[in-house]
Formats: sequence, structure tokens, C-alpha cells
Amino acid sequence: MPIPSPAPEIVRTKVVATLGPASRSEEAIRGLVEAGVDVFRLNMAHGSVPEHQESLDRIRRVSESLARPIGVLADLAGPKIRLGELPGGMVDVAEGDHIRFVRGTAASGPGEFTASYEPLIDELAVGDSVMIADGTISLVVVERNSSHAVCRVVQGGIIRSRQGVNLPGVKLSVAAMSAADWQHAEWAASAGVDFVSLSFVRSAVEVKLLKELLRTRGSLARVVAKIEKREAVDNLESIVEAADAVMVARGDLGVETDVASVPMVQKRIIRACQRYQKPVIVATQMLDSMQHARRPTRAEATDVANAILDGADACMLSGETAIGEHPRLVVEMMRRIARETEKQYLADRWHYMEGRFMAEKGSAGVPVQEFLPSPEFLVEGLHPITQAVVDGASRIAGELDAKLFVVASRSGLTAIARSKRRGAVPTVGLSDNPATLRQMALYWGVTPLAMEATHDTSVLLDRITAWGLGDGRLQRGDRILLVAGSGFGTGGHNMALVHEV
Repeated sequence: MPIPSPAPEIVRTKVVATLGPASRSEEAIRGLVEAGVDVFRLNMAHGSVPEHQESLDRIRRVSESLARPIGVLADLAGPKIRLGELPGGMVDVAEGDHIRFVRGTAASGPGEFTASYEPLIDELAVGDSVMIADGTISLVVVERNSSHAVCRVVQGGIIRSRQGVNLPGVKLSVAAMSAADWQHAEWAASAGVDFVSLSFVRSAVEVKLLKELLRTRGSLARVVAKIEKREAVDNLESIVEAADAVMVARGDLGVETDVASVPMVQKRIIRACQRYQKPVIVATQMLDSMQHARRPTRAEATDVANAILDGADACMLSGETAIGEHPRLVVEMMRRIARETEKQYLADRWHYMEGRFMAEKGSAGVPVQEFLPSPEFLVEGLHPITQAVVDGASRIAGELDAKLFVVASRSGLTAIARSKRRGAVPTVGLSDNPATLRQMALYWGVTPLAMEATHDTSVLLDRITAWGLGDGRLQRGDRILLVAGSGFGTGGHNMALVHEV
């Protein structure tokens, strides 16, 4: 029996793109959506609230004009420590040099540094490492008193004003959210942003605090926990359980932890998200060379592919689309890599399931093309009956070689459960809730489609059939597997139906 091949334009891995000077115009946003962006990231560490509101308005207009749900992620800056202003804006330090961190907002002489984090000197100790500029400059504390901390340069280079400071292994008392973060979160809630991410997460309590802030302001935005500190890795299970989604933020993660461990930490995070059925985004330097080049390096293409094979729901572009020279080209390249990777991924799953099925049922059996790992935990708010129906329907879809797996859900929880099963049959997520549709844009393999709720299943099937035929995804005689999720149409969460076009 031949291996089923997906339609050539179906790409299941989602693309998250950061907006910036190179991509903020409405024309650029439209081009990126047409190239395949599913979710836009607004980096709250840069730009003003009015600028972000303008970007959000543009995204919504483009989404409406193209009739395509597009999610928006507001990325809170978090307690990022930065250097103060340096005389002349920069200083060149060499291995063996000594510099001093002093209190205050301005250095009084050469070799002195200030930082945005006031308790820095109090919380450093002799032997602590201090990393500057994403770890390219490395220092170690050799002396500390009440007024200053002296550091020896271990790895030198040029240090510039306002560059980031990381303190791997140092327990900081800084709050998870600054006053600016609170203001940005309140704006995100009032503006109807779909996802809000929390930087430098250390514990599940911080995630729950942001969720409570959003809920008390009437927001249904999903909270994304960014894993980029050693404490987050140590508390991974509880953080993943508390969050709605997770981001593997490899930039600061590679500074806060041993860079050699990042690949395996990435795999560990993704596996935890699979167990808890949480969407996971892999971020930082995925196609970094394409900020200037028109082609990625072989290593970058392999990195994207491996993230997808690990189980990432989405891959994120940062500087590549925010300040890069070829924003649309880099999105198209990421989708090309994803498309080719998914072909092999699904073929491997087919062979795995075929071998397992034949071993259990004998050569007369029918191969099953769905990969069905058993989840350890239910999606928060998902009824166990719904999970069981999704699991059973996924297997049926594979056995019948269905062309579409349709999930109808007002909340989108059923779509998450289906997405995390990594089914080969393309999934369409139906909802009459615009916010739910925009959140579905992040879920692996799910195509969000707006459709009015109805209690008449035949009407619902007629609508999806008409859409599928018009879109070229269905032909006469094809089979559709429909699962009705909680609160949509039939009002139940225990219905699976097979329909032949």
C-alpha cells in the first residue's frame, strides 16, 4: 500500500514572525501573511504602546481582508538587566582586565559600569559569573564590598551601552514583572491580543500571576512561558503545567546555562510539552544569517528541521523579520524547510505504525497512518470524554484514509488535543469565536476556519464540504472525520462522525 502524501501546499508547522522596522508597514505585513506567517510577535522591549497598537491594527486589517485568522503574541520584556550608558557609548576590554560595577545610573570614570538592576552589587558574590552581550563577553567576580563589585575579564571584546547582562546561577530577588511589564500586559488585555509571553520565568507562580492579571481584565489571551533561565529548567514540569504554551528561548537560555546543554534541554522541554499537551515554540537564531543573506546556512536549515522532528508546534523568527533585509524570503524559506521535513516525518510515522500494526494484526491488517502517543495529562479544561473521542477518531481517520479531520469547538481545546496527536490527516478547526480561531493559528497542523455554530450536523457537514471542494482539499468520494467539541453545534463533546463527500 503506498504511503499517503500530503497536499503539496499543506505545511503543519506554524511560523511566528517578529515585527520591527523592516516589517511594520501594512504592505509588509500582508506580504508576510501571504508567505505563510501564522502568528506575529510584538516585542514589548522595543517601541511604544501606540506603535504596538498601530501594528496590531494593521495585522487585524490584513487578517480580515485575506479572511485568514492570524494570531498576535505580545512578548513582555521581563526583568532583563542592562548596562547603563558608557563613556563614548562603548569600551574594548581584554582578557585579564579588571572592571568595576558601581551603584547609581552613571559611571564616574573609565573601567566603571552601572546596571539597570539596583540590587546587583548586593546579590553578587565572589566567584559568580557575569555575562554581557548574549554571552560574548564573560566576567568573573573577584572582589565585592558595599559600594562596588570588581570583575576580571575572562573573555574580552567590545562592550556597548545598554547591552544585556546575564548572571547564570545567581539567585535574583527581582520581580517577574516590572512596572512596564504590568502596563504592557494591561494593554495587551484591553487590546485583545491573543497570546502574552512572560520572559525569564523562574516558577509556576509567576505564570499564574500573569494569568490572573489577564483574567481579571477580561482577557482570554493564552500565557506563553519562556524557558531561558536555569531556575525554569529546574522547575520545568510545574511551569509547563501552569502555562498555556511554552517558548524555548534559546538566546538567553544559552547564556544562563551551558550552551553545550541547550540542544538536549530543548528536547527535554518539547517532551514535557507533549506530555502536558501544550503548544511549544522554538525560538532564536533559527535562520539568523538570513538577516543579510538570501539563503540560510546548512546548519540553520538542519536546526529548523530538527526542531520540527523534535515536536515543535511552531518556529519563531526574530531579527530575521524585524530588522532583516529579506523578511518575506526568510518566511518562505522556513516554510520550505518545514514542508520537506514533514514529508519525511509523516513517512517515518507511517512505517512505524505499519510495522506495529502488522506485528499485532498480521499481514492482512490495514496500516494506520496516524501517530498516536498516549498523553499523560489532559489539556486544562478538556473533558476526558473529548480526549477519548479525539484519540479514537484519529485512529479511525487513519484507517479510512480520510482527507480531512474536522474539529468543531468554541474554545479550541479540542483542537489542541487533536494537534498534539500529530495526525497525518490534515486538520481543520471550526469555530464561531474569532479569538479562538486566532489562537488555533499556533496549533500544529490545524487550519482555523470561521463557521457559524449550528445544532444541525448535516448543515455543518454541507458547509465544510463546500469549503473543501472550493479550496481543492476535497473531491467527490473523499471521507471526512468530524469531531464536535464542547459548546459547538451539537452542544456535546462526545460525537465523532464519518462523512463521505
